[in-house]
Amino acid sequence: MNKTATKKRIWGWFFFDWASQPYNTLLITFIFAPYIKDLIGDGAEAQAAWGFGIAAAGVIIAVLAPVLGALSDSSGNRLRWIWLFSVMYVVGAFGLWWAAPDNFNLLWTLTLFAIGMIGMEFATIFTNSMLPDLGTKEEIGRISGNGWAFGYLGGLVGLVVMLTLFAENAETGKTLIGKDPLFGLDAEQREGTRFVGPLTAIWYAVFMIPFFLWVRDPRPTKAPKGAVGKALTDVWGTIRNLPQTPSLFAYLGSSMFYRDALNGMYTFGGIYAAGVLQWSVVDVGIFGILAIIAGAVFAWLGGKADTKFGPKPVINICILLLCGVAISIIFVSRESVFGIAVGPESNLPDYTFYVFGAIIGAAGGVIQSASRTMMVRQSIPGRTAESFGLYALAGKATSFIAPFLIGVMTTLSDSQQIGVTPLIALFLVGLILLRWVDPEGDRAQWGHASSS
Repeated sequence: MNKTATKKRIWGWFFFDWASQPYNTLLITFIFAPYIKDLIGDGAEAQAAWGFGIAAAGVIIAVLAPVLGALSDSSGNRLRWIWLFSVMYVVGAFGLWWAAPDNFNLLWTLTLFAIGMIGMEFATIFTNSMLPDLGTKEEIGRISGNGWAFGYLGGLVGLVVMLTLFAENAETGKTLIGKDPLFGLDAEQREGTRFVGPLTAIWYAVFMIPFFLWVRDPRPTKAPKGAVGKALTDVWGTIRNLPQTPSLFAYLGSSMFYRDALNGMYTFGGIYAAGVLQWSVVDVGIFGILAIIAGAVFAWLGGKADTKFGPKPVINICILLLCGVAISIIFVSRESVFGIAVGPESNLPDYTFYVFGAIIGAAGGVIQSASRTMMVRQSIPGRTAESFGLYALAGKATSFIAPFLIGVMTTLSDSQQIGVTPLIALFLVGLILLRWVDPEGDRAQWGHASSS
């Protein structure tokens, strides 16, 4: 493949991150989740409901992710799978428009949200599995980091568009720049904020065009006979033999916990700030802008650090930073900051939370990029999509547990602050398991096995 075609393929691959990021940025964290809190009213009740809903989607992802990855490896053409799950993404996101204040059905809303989220996660499995084909071992850290940075930039642009043109303040009915929502959307019915669903769907459909135009999959397009059975056999064989690949086993376990904790921060960050600090959707959006800018800048810098030092030390540092934030965030509320009482007019809790948001954005962008690079090093030769399916399983196997635990803890304590404490334990377990991960993976063992 010539340099021009390779460069276009890499840029096409980048556009998946750009196109899909708004689901995380606009729906999971900064716009739709705080809006759900507004509809439900009570912060603790909203956080619990959000946790149980995300947990249900996580179960489905955890069960099917490795099977789909293995099926892709054995049946070929990852692009058709990406098309299928892109449809789920668009349908689920667009359907959130109907979460109206006067006709709000929590179960139906969470179901649509789960459909889109499952589509996003499954499409990501197949796009991630293309990373090893985009460059050499020395190049993929930089490529992965640049992709995450480009995705964060897409999320930032989408968030700015929502805040300035559509999302209205519940009290004033005006957007961040003091204007009525665009297209005559009714602020009283929160149509500006609800437009986040259609906007996310349209954004994805438009910006996936470069991906589908420029990315070509070298895999065969026709599935051989017995592909499904072979996929299931391969998955079970890989899982059964994981103890024989100790580095891969340790990394899947480590990433299972620390990525789940990070996803918990993203999933509950907006609804937490709305409930604990009484922020509006617009306030949470401004917080999101700061976090995303930090994420984009540091994902780019993290890619360079990954190339120079390797992914493992980068992941270690990020876990420590994120664990520190998970502990610190419990001690910030509208009434006090680290035990120091503040008045209702004080901005200190807000400024402190802004700093936390910047750290989460920076460390989160870096650790996700470095984790993707590390998975390439740990993956089984010739079975990359299956390996990334297991990686998705590792990322989702406890992802239903963390939201579930947060939901249970929040319900029992009736406190959003106490409710997020499970994140601390998840980060620490991930950090401990990372000690047994070989930065180069089990490749020497596989090489020996293949030559014998």
